[in-house]
Amino acid sequence: MWKNRVVLAAAVVCAAVVGLSGCSVPESAAPDAGSTQSSGGGSGSKLLGIVTISATDANNARVIEGATEAAEAAGWTVEVVDAAGNADQANTAIQNFVNKDAGMVFNLVFPATSLGAGLSAASQAEIPVATWGGGPGDGIVVVAGDGAPFAEPATQALIDALDGEGEVLALTYRTGQVCRDREALFDEMMAEQAPDVTITKNEVNIPGFLQDGARYANAWLAANPEGSGNLAVWGCWEDPTLGAISSIKQQGRTDVLTYGINGSSTAIKAVQDGDLTATVFEDARAEGRTMFEETLAAIESGDFSSRTVDVPGILVTADTIDDFLAEHPEALD
Repeated sequence: MWKNRVVLAAAVVCAAVVGLSGCSVPESAAPDAGSTQSSGGGSGSKLLGIVTISATDANNARVIEGATEAAEAAGWTVEVVDAAGNADQANTAIQNFVNKDAGMVFNLVFPATSLGAGLSAASQAEIPVATWGGGPGDGIVVVAGDGAPFAEPATQALIDALDGEGEVLALTYRTGQVCRDREALFDEMMAEQAPDVTITKNEVNIPGFLQDGARYANAWLAANPEGSGNLAVWGCWEDPTLGAISSIKQQGRTDVLTYGINGSSTAIKAVQDGDLTATVFEDARAEGRTMFEETLAAIESGDFSSRTVDVPGILVTADTIDDFLAEHPEALD
């Protein structure tokens, strides 16, 4: 059983969720454990099992791409299970990977506290579990973070733009640890710096976050007609905000500022087109690669001391988009 814990904290200056559109996963397979895809490797290669809260979320997809690239280069096979926001399916998927004698398991975004059965099975089998966005917990040996710090720049930009008054629609998601942490930071910053701003919160679902964002925005826009004051939409990752933008555009509104976190290619294009006010780019591919490399290094060396990696977020706005893309052309991929 693992007696030491490695904490790999991806300290960020803020970018998701999610968090959280990227690759899609075939709807097959592992019983009661979401859909599965596999790649790379060959006979005798070790298995990296990845359990994700949403394989169609852009940043989850980027983490998977980075981890898969690093794993395949090291001769490992990779299997991905999309648990579609369902913690029970995530626990079953981890247990299935234990039964397959995986060399390591990655959890993307599910809070460690919701994975007791899966983490217990992995711990008993002495299989290291790493998490991205799930936070530390019993049975976790590597933690990569994309939580609260990424939310800080976008939230600060929103606060500065509102100048102390107005209305905000906050689109949240409390099943994922990333969005929990980002919402907590948002609440703290708003309370300290913009206490007179009125906040309306609505929680979106996975799947369905785009539709939920649009639906909640429709109701909120009706309650806040044009000319009623400073208005802004904040998403704990940008996909719900992009859903809200569809409603904003459909209604011909030009008075609503929009903020997201994660910097998916769709979000970066939306900033470029003037639809999204700001997002925070997170180099999730680099985090995925580093997550695998650090876990593998811990396994090979037997050194389970704490390790930290810093992959800072970058605030992207209309004023900075050209310079950002000149430095990060891959952000549109």
